[in-house]
Amino acid sequence: MRITINLVRDILYGGQALLIDDATEQGIAKSYAFLEQFASDKIIYGINTGFGPMAQWRVEDAHLRELQYNIIRSHATGMGEALDDFFVRAGMIARVGSFAQAKSGVHPKLVKLLTEFINRGIYPYIPKHGSVGASGDLVQLAHIALCLIGEGKVHYRGEWRPTKEVMDECGLKPMEIHIREGLSCTNGTSVMTGISAVNQLHAENLLHWATIAAVWMNEIAGSYDDLMAAPLNESRKHTGQIHIAEQMRKLSEGSKRLLKRENTLYVQGEKAQSTKVFKDKVQAYYSLRCAPQILGPIYDTLAYSRLVIEDELNAASDNPIVDPETQNVYHGGNFHGDYISLEADKMKIALVRLAMVSERQLNYLCHDRINGILPPFLNRGTLGLNYGIQACQFTATSTTAECQTLAMPNYVHSIPNNNDNQDIVSMGTNSAELCAQVIDNCYQVLSVLYLAMAQAVDCLGIADQLAPATKAQYEAIRALTPTIIEDTPFYEDLAKIDDFLKGNVKTLNC
Repeated sequence: MRITINLVRDILYGGQALLIDDATEQGIAKSYAFLEQFASDKIIYGINTGFGPMAQWRVEDAHLRELQYNIIRSHATGMGEALDDFFVRAGMIARVGSFAQAKSGVHPKLVKLLTEFINRGIYPYIPKHGSVGASGDLVQLAHIALCLIGEGKVHYRGEWRPTKEVMDECGLKPMEIHIREGLSCTNGTSVMTGISAVNQLHAENLLHWATIAAVWMNEIAGSYDDLMAAPLNESRKHTGQIHIAEQMRKLSEGSKRLLKRENTLYVQGEKAQSTKVFKDKVQAYYSLRCAPQILGPIYDTLAYSRLVIEDELNAASDNPIVDPETQNVYHGGNFHGDYISLEADKMKIALVRLAMVSERQLNYLCHDRINGILPPFLNRGTLGLNYGIQACQFTATSTTAECQTLAMPNYVHSIPNNNDNQDIVSMGTNSAELCAQVIDNCYQVLSVLYLAMAQAVDCLGIADQLAPATKAQYEAIRALTPTIIEDTPFYEDLAKIDDFLKGNVKTLNC
């Protein structure tokens, strides 16, 4: 059984169920049976010892079940607003992925119950704040575990309700403690990984829209098309740049707006050589011309983060690791969240760059003295009396500025805690949540840009000259919001575009 980013997408947005195959179920059962036998006469962390710095204390046999309940209840200490349902469900999928490695020694019934929560749309209450990402997401995972034992509250069919009440309604029984279910439920990187899986989907979606915008912007500007030429971009060697340029060439097929140097500047003759000032800009501004070089590194960053996140979705991030094959239990730190924390920061930084180039493209459209072909702020009304999209630019600029503030890497922040047992921590969940905020901001900036590009097309009257791919997006925007002549509130139109851009995640095939 392997959980992919695309499977996460299909479960979250496509209604697909998460199924545990027979081989995986057998492996989980084998791991449990081995641990049950192995632990009968040995000292094993978290089974008959305390947790964290308390591991030096032996727990008497009479209290072993109580010990597992205690870690769940004592660590359900999160604060802040509840995580979005998509993040919670993805976190539970990641937890199943970890258990599916058959390295935790949990009873198969636990995995079945967790899968029931996922497939029935039962979302445990998980507050945003609490994880330092060292023993993984101890606090957030404890909130999931609290619901699995029938306590706490869940979001079910749009309502917050007591967990036990919903479980009874669905015919589900609370998780039983067999050996170490409490510790295994709370150990690991599953919440930060789940958030990051959702982030990955949206990041790839944002890059998709930014690539379309790069072509559309150059059509509006009437740029020369060699900015996306294969010989130019392949000479740079980078996979991402080559890919983005190739996508731009495909998207621009059929455009009547892009110029060819061989038809103008490369034409030999007395007239061409004697021209002193060229009507068309010889080279476009960097935010237009350098799209492959700017979006290329973002593509490469996301290609690698996809690999890391998928590995983590299928990783045993528990401690200790139960290995029936070698007949041993290994103590270590597979719950440490550095892989996810670093990738979340890299993704966040790359997407801040995406917001920045989108904001600069918007500025090109708004600034008549820069573009030289459009009215100030794309104003189709009376200059001075009407204002076009002037104030929309404020929103995009301020949101981009917030992205730049959020760009500071979180991976480099570590505060020792837990009596210095956790003396260096990953802050991986914070990194993933901050990345999610940047993603939301990027959608807002792109929403303003898409509104502006559609308006620019109307200002120039060039809808029929666009490539089929960009004309389709123009028509989609116009189906949501009309061209702007008289001043009007924009917030509802921008919200519609934001929903439209986000909705593509459901069908995006990366």
